[in-house]
Amino acid sequence: MAIDSLQSERISTGASRRGSIGVPMVEIVAAEAATDRLSGERCTARWHALHTRARQEKAVARALEAADVDHYLPLVNRVTYRGTRKQTAELPLFPSYLFLRGSLEATYFATATKRVANVIQIADQDRFVKELKQIRQVLKLGAELSPYEYLEVGRCVRVTAGPFRGVEGLIEERSRRDRLVLQVAALGRATSLEIDAGLLELVD
Repeated sequence: MAIDSLQSERISTGASRRGSIGVPMVEIVAAEAATDRLSGERCTARWHALHTRARQEKAVARALEAADVDHYLPLVNRVTYRGTRKQTAELPLFPSYLFLRGSLEATYFATATKRVANVIQIADQDRFVKELKQIRQVLKLGAELSPYEYLEVGRCVRVTAGPFRGVEGLIEERSRRDRLVLQVAALGRATSLEIDAGLLELVD
């Protein structure tokens, strides 16, 4: 789809204009001349990927929202655990990443929060805009997206949370995009455990 057709597209960012998480809107457009909202000067507004420190995505989004800096934090529902209690939480689709649209000065503001580890420059702005639009469309339709493609069958993994925390095993199959069947030797060679991909980490 042509970039011109994206000019009126708006997507949920994960942080509202009031500074809370949940109902924001930001235009998905390609790089263009604009007025920097921090300095008031004319600049080229480009998309940048912000690599945040662990579990700081929403805090950075709130800071950007308060400064009126365009950003996009795609959120999805994931299963989490508080102790042994299972619950569903709205978490970043890409852990430790969110996207900012603005000048280099806007990225300096983001890093000044001390919650951003690195700013990644995006060379192909047109392609990136199309990709963000596709993510927005899929999330709007309620489809499931998984950032866990690296969890392949045969890989050794460890459970990081919940009642099975610390258990290690081999990925036996992918029953759904966001769930894995884990073969756990400690539970018996023929025993498998179906578990959410978000609760697993690779074992070197």
